[in-house]
Amino acid sequence: MEHGGAEQVAQRAFDLGLLDERQLQAVWGLLGTRNAPLSDLLQLLVRREYLTNYQVERLVKGERSGFFYGDYKVLYLVGSGTFARVYRAVHRRTGEIVAIKALRNRYSENPAQYGLFVREGRLGIALRHPNIVPIYEVVSEGRTHFLVMEFIEGWNLRDIVKVRKQIDPLQATSLMIDMAEGLCYAFAHGLTHRDLKLNNVLVSSGGQAKLVDFGLAALDETLSEDLLADVPNTRTIDYAALERATGVRKDDTRSDIYFLGCIYYHMLTGQPPLSDTKDRLQRLSKSRFQEVAPIRKLAPALPHWVTMVVNKAMMLDPVRRYQTPAALLTDLSAAKKRLEDVAQAGESGTADAAAAKGPALKQHTVMVVESNQQMQDLFRDGLKRAGYRVLLTSDPARAVARFHQDTAAAECVLFNAQELGQSALEQFNALDDDSKTRFVRAVLLLDPSQEVWKAEAKAAPHRLVLMMPLRMKDLRAALASLIEPAPAG
Repeated sequence: MEHGGAEQVAQRAFDLGLLDERQLQAVWGLLGTRNAPLSDLLQLLVRREYLTNYQVERLVKGERSGFFYGDYKVLYLVGSGTFARVYRAVHRRTGEIVAIKALRNRYSENPAQYGLFVREGRLGIALRHPNIVPIYEVVSEGRTHFLVMEFIEGWNLRDIVKVRKQIDPLQATSLMIDMAEGLCYAFAHGLTHRDLKLNNVLVSSGGQAKLVDFGLAALDETLSEDLLADVPNTRTIDYAALERATGVRKDDTRSDIYFLGCIYYHMLTGQPPLSDTKDRLQRLSKSRFQEVAPIRKLAPALPHWVTMVVNKAMMLDPVRRYQTPAALLTDLSAAKKRLEDVAQAGESGTADAAAAKGPALKQHTVMVVESNQQMQDLFRDGLKRAGYRVLLTSDPARAVARFHQDTAAAECVLFNAQELGQSALEQFNALDDDSKTRFVRAVLLLDPSQEVWKAEAKAAPHRLVLMMPLRMKDLRAALASLIEPAPAG
């Protein structure tokens, strides 16, 4: 439901601090009237990058809160869980980009629940390691509770596995080494994680794994069944179930090692080792751990030195499991060395076969130049499902300027001329007019009514012109031909 016309919405954005006086006057100057259609105002605000689509959607709904957390302005929602939401945000004065993890309102008045959240942050704030996402600030004031963390450009591991299905052994082992390094550091500082799962592993655009959400293990509550009913984190229940089944204390690092083994198993097979159920009694049952399918049954071609690490990490008897993260790290490093030797020798091992099935783990980046919000969403969702990182802008000239500043800003730029019109064609051609951007890969999408422009476009093997309508699978194939060309021979 829309709340107000263009002038009311613009004034609301100004009153809330989302627009300053200069921006507000620039908007009215560009529109030429304060009686412009609301849709024109919203498109202009997004195109000029004064506001994000997320901010615009909340403004139109009449929302007046949730735009700021302390000195940080929310840009968009990154992820949402039972307990908290995570936003990409920017510091109002310094321009620093951060992640804000904000406790949901329904837990903000219960001291036991927001206390858990705040305690997690305060315990994690001292951790500084390349494989742990750092927490910079912990804020708890009234009903507002949030953590300020580093924003990692990339995906969480769950989304990568969802897209890739399986990760080849060498890449999976490299990620495991990153995770084990982070766990070793935390263990040396007296902390265990207690919430290791695919969701809590972020993989940067450079392919480095980083653990997030340390601190749950140090909480003093006794994990009774009554308390479990009040704790929204279902993985904590899995930890409690494992500890009951094995008779260890809740701060035992070997429980973290078991669930790190579960992550390795899932990456290698594409399937979770523990049966997925929302039934609390089943989650607490020892049988879930006893009924894990042998990894060899799901992936018989895996090298034995890889399956050996998985099996030892996931031993139900904690005495037979790795006793410390350092011991696990030693075997992971040895496994990686053997996998690299196999790949270097050119043997047709599992690592080579798996690598041939899909793209490298490092994400390829596509810049999409599109002014229509619905089309932006379609491009973002369709390309992300194929494993691409997507940058969005509505200004063709600004997109080309980005490549003048940094030719590695993205591996391909896509201009959709359907609404951008002549400016998309002009900037597509501008790439060829400058020696610095001449070799930037690009795609120009034309509407049937714009077919005459096809002859004007400066196409090349690395600059394609495609006609709409176009299926997403065909667009992804075209991008793959530019970004991930087939090997010669």
